[in-house]
Amino acid sequence: MGATHVTVTIRNPADTDRSWENLFLVDTGATDSLVPRPHLEAIGLEPRGQRVYELTDGSELVLDVTVAEIEFMGEIVGGTIIMGEAGAEPLLGVTALESVGIEVDPLNQRLKRLPAVRLKGVVRAQ
Repeated sequence: MGATHVTVTIRNPADTDRSWENLFLVDTGATDSLVPRPHLEAIGLEPRGQRVYELTDGSELVLDVTVAEIEFMGEIVGGTIIMGEAGAEPLLGVTALESVGIEVDPLNQRLKRLPAVRLKGVVRAQ
């Protein structure tokens, strides 16, 4: 099975003229997105906290996180960004994908837009 990549722009929500664009690996196994720290710092983003992340081997890492605007496929969503190491590959996590109603087509390794964003468990007022 191949990898799926998409062009993503990360913006500083306090100053949307400051941004960074690159090709991101779509990682449906990752909850949050990841960007190398130097690129985030270059657009004025600083750590807003830390989170514990579990790796595939079961080990845990405490990593700095920040908040940014994430734009891809004509959609913009606010999201948590892991501040990765300088040489890390940028990752687009599943939270950003699901927030705008996009999923990975595993057969074709492409992103596809759902007809509607899922909103289950909400009862309509009658």
